[in-house]
Amino acid sequence: MTNSQQLLPAVSRLFDSATLGGLELPNRLVMAPLTRNRAGADGVPGQLMAVHYAQRATAGLIIAEGTAPSAVGQAYPNIPGIHTADQIAGWRRVTDAVRAGADGLGGGAAMFLQLEHGGRIGHPDTSGHVPLAPSAVRLPEQLHTPGGLRDAAAPRAMTAEDIRSTIADFVTAARNAVEAGFAGVEVHAANGYLPHQFLAQNTNLRTDEWGGSVENRIRFAVEVVRAVAGAIGRERVGIRISPGSTVNSIEEGDTEEIYPALLAALAEIDPVYLHILYSDQERPRFQEHRKAWPGTLIANQMLSREQFAADGGKSVAERLLAEGADLVSLGRGFLANPDFVARLRADAPLNELRPEFLMNVQGAEGYNDYPVLATASV
Repeated sequence: MTNSQQLLPAVSRLFDSATLGGLELPNRLVMAPLTRNRAGADGVPGQLMAVHYAQRATAGLIIAEGTAPSAVGQAYPNIPGIHTADQIAGWRRVTDAVRAGADGLGGGAAMFLQLEHGGRIGHPDTSGHVPLAPSAVRLPEQLHTPGGLRDAAAPRAMTAEDIRSTIADFVTAARNAVEAGFAGVEVHAANGYLPHQFLAQNTNLRTDEWGGSVENRIRFAVEVVRAVAGAIGRERVGIRISPGSTVNSIEEGDTEEIYPALLAALAEIDPVYLHILYSDQERPRFQEHRKAWPGTLIANQMLSREQFAADGGKSVAERLLAEGADLVSLGRGFLANPDFVARLRADAPLNELRPEFLMNVQGAEGYNDYPVLATASV
């Protein structure tokens, strides 16, 4: 018997209830935030999105896809925003649909909205704005724009006033999210987006109070969380990190120093959860962060094809709970299976991932037409 098998509980804890701040969750499965690029060009969520989330409303918690807190923060075409009245109204239709659930599937999941500011991950052809970033360091990759793939634009280094106004944008977006019916928001400080750009040495070349030392480079992420928690309550605020990630050409440089400092500073604010994305090779780092984090921890492991094909990530999720996670977020399983929770509970076969629905492309007829079990509502 392997060590990982020894850690598996005799009875799965995935389907145990849990508390998250003042929320009572029916299970410990979290639908991870998944960019779908299926809002309108104006960033307004439409009926396609409402159906999609309602079908998956048996998750314990849904973290809705990365959403721009401001026009300049828009990273990709057709991602939703939360900074106009129409966007708020569109998201309200989505959260109402999740509370009602889908016919035969049930519903009522708690729902947080991920606030994603692209920073240098943005393009004037997409947002109408020159992107803002900690420093004027261009992304060395191409970006999807309404006109196709384009070389990334050179960002403008943020002034101190830009930083203050961007923090204020996060606060306004969080208030808008609550108005739209979300239980809370998740600050996206992972995967090379703006807060992560402040953390990383290759994207933060500043010499002022927002750059240089570890204390200064964590300041932006900490101040965003502090300001948002002050505006809507710390029990409504989570944060997502990806220690060691190189997505979007991020090079942190001092991962082992910056994250203990970040976690210690965040713990003083006491957000409702810490959401960690990591790979299987980074399990020791995850265990260190579990020991260091006093509150609720959501674990999100990147699954290999083999792990997904085996059981949709159920065994990985159970192992994460055994190793100290409070909740586990999964992505592709929820994409392919509107009734993912029911299938895992019954050890039922999973739908095959359909490549055309994994692509982040607008539209796609049949996007919400994955089959469900006859017993999905059980």
